[in-house]
Parts: sequence; C-alpha cells; structure tokens
Amino acid sequence: MLKPAKYAELYLDYAAGTPVAPEILEAMLPYFGNEYHNPSSMHAGGRKAHRVLDEARAAIAGMINAESDEIIFTGSGTESANLAIIGAARAAKAKGNHVIISSVEHKAVLEAAKSLTKEGFEVTCLPVDRYGMIDPGTLISHLRDETILVSVIYANNEIGTVVPIQELSAKIADACINRKRPVFHTDACQAISYLDVDVRALGVDLMTFNSAKVGGPTGVAALYKRRDVRLSPLMYGGEQEQLLRPGTEALPLLKGFAHALKIARSLRAKEVDRLLELRQYFIHELENRIPGLIVNGHPTAVLPNVVHVTIPGIEGEAMLLMLDEHGIAVSTGSACSAFDLRPSHVLSAIGQESDLIHGSIRFSFGRDTDKEKLEYVLHVFPAIVARLRSISSVTTHAYEKQPR
Repeated sequence: MLKPAKYAELYLDYAAGTPVAPEILEAMLPYFGNEYHNPSSMHAGGRKAHRVLDEARAAIAGMINAESDEIIFTGSGTESANLAIIGAARAAKAKGNHVIISSVEHKAVLEAAKSLTKEGFEVTCLPVDRYGMIDPGTLISHLRDETILVSVIYANNEIGTVVPIQELSAKIADACINRKRPVFHTDACQAISYLDVDVRALGVDLMTFNSAKVGGPTGVAALYKRRDVRLSPLMYGGEQEQLLRPGTEALPLLKGFAHALKIARSLRAKEVDRLLELRQYFIHELENRIPGLIVNGHPTAVLPNVVHVTIPGIEGEAMLLMLDEHGIAVSTGSACSAFDLRPSHVLSAIGQESDLIHGSIRFSFGRDTDKEKLEYVLHVFPAIVARLRSISSVTTHAYEKQPR
C-alpha cells in the first residue's frame, strides 16, 4: 500500500506541536509588516497595537471564562508553568513551604518544583495508578497546614490520561474549610483543544496553556492567574504583563494564538467525537495486528487524540525512525524529552517495567488526521514491528496479549 500521494508527510505528532493553518498565518502577517508598533509606546501606532493586544487578551480570557486582567502572556507553556510553580511558591513562602505535585507532571512542572527544594521548600510527589490517575484521597491525605501549592496536570502529554481536576479542586476546598487553602495550578496545554477549560467551573487558581497545541504559532503561551493570587516574577526589567513577564509582547504571535484558540474551541465538540472514533478504530486494529501490544493510559478518561502504546522486545526509537522512513511522523513521548535517553518518568510512575518502557511510542491525531492516513499506518507499522522483532533477542512467547 502506497502512502496517499497528496500527503508530503503523514503527521501524527500533534501532541508535540500543531501545524499553523493558512487562515491563522493570514491573521498574523500584518503584524510582521506594516503593523510593527510596540504596544507600550504612547504614539498613535503604539496605542493601536495596544488595542490589538487588549483584544487578544480579552478573547482568550473569554474562552476560558476568565477576566482580561487574569491572563498573563508568556513565551511558552514551559515558562508559564515555571511562573506558576516558582512564582506562587515564592510569593507564599511566609505562609508555608510545602508543595504537592503528581509524579506524571510535565517536566516543566517537575523541574520547577525540584528547583524549589534548593530554596528550602519541601515537595511531595504523589503516586498514580497504572493508568496515570491520581487518587483524590491520597492527595487530601498529604495536605498540611504549611501546604501552599498543589499542581496536577489536567491531561497527560504522554499517555493522554485525563484527571478530574474539578473533583480534586472541590475536595481540596472541602478539606481546607478550617485552614488556608493552597493555590491550585493545572497544566492544561494538552487539554485546551478537547476538554472543558472553564476556570471557574474547574476551580483552579492558575492554569497553563499554550498556542502550539491549538493550531497557533510557537513562542507564545498564557497563564491564567485568578485575581487574588500572588506571584513573584521570575524576570525583571519591564512593566509588561502586570510586572510578571517583562518584555515587549509578540503581537503577531498573540494575534495568531487568539485566532487559533477561537477556531479550536468552536470545533471542539465535533473534533472530539470524530477523533474518538478514529482512536477506537486505530487501537482495535493495532491490537489485532500486533501481538503483545500494550495500550497505555486510562481506558475511558483519556484525550481523544492520543494513542500511546508499548511493544515488548523492540526500541521506540527504532520504530520511530523506521516510520519516519515511510513518511510517518510520531513521537516516543514528550517532545520536550526527545533527546533524553532516560526511561520515561510517566511510564515509570504507572509501574511499567524498565525493559518495556523503551519500547513505547505515541501517535497523536489532529484536524488533518483521517481514516485513510491511519490505514496507511496500519499497513506499515505491523510490518516494522515484525521486522524489528525478527532481529530482537526476545522470544515470541513474550508477545502474548497483555491485560489492560
């Protein structure tokens, strides 16, 4: 079976980054050319640029049920998460020194929290079950009077498990009726296109999300900050973004971010249904064609566009490179860890054995994914697995079907 000729690349790595649609580029282009003014300038061009900035901020705020002054623009999801974790902890240090995160957070959160331990903070890393799910009771049992911050990822960037953030928020509030409630942050970068991101309904104080996961440009992201939450800045030298993120705002990128998020949210219901159907079909066919394949992530509480699998006996990198030779772009997990040869911390956290972890690969779908493309992958991928297994030292009996 030949790759559909109309596709130069069969892209199945949307969880790493999304292509920018022509209409998004069109909305951005004027701000790379004639509309070049600095939003902080007081002349007419600057005032006009500031109106564009205000419009983008208001539009993004409206899509998550926030107020305009609750949106802080940053340069990436990683920066947003760092500002949330380090900024909130430092601002509340006089009230306590205890931070809770989950063991399956994105490295932007894990490493930010780790850095806090050098400043005298204590970090508790919550365990998860085999699906990557947090037990609410375990979280509550770790709350202390000195707990100032809790951060739990909304939808996991590797295995796609969706955590009930609204439930966790409610349980934290109930547990803290007679004591100070910690600030609650969630990383919603993978959730922003497909899940409910109403910050009032979710009950979060801080929420990280970015443009590159919704069909917008890279290099721009946002942090929702509830009005009464205090943050300490990580950078200095300018008055932009409420003194929390100094530096001239990237107007073209913000224009693209706002436009892309509007499109993604408008297509959400339709895309969720369509992608779930494709996901179920793809998993069913993979399980039928590849003995021993393990599907990672929660069976039902999962993103509609992520299929993360482990195949015993072979290396994920080998599968990725051979798929790439056939024009199929996928990932072995988090794009931010692509050159880190250590085992995935997410797969380790869900209890996967170390000899299996390196045999993992992530397919992630998007707006251009259709059944024709998946059929081509289903033709190519099992043959790649068979070829790699033929040169592997692992015997055939190791590939018996694994229970989920």
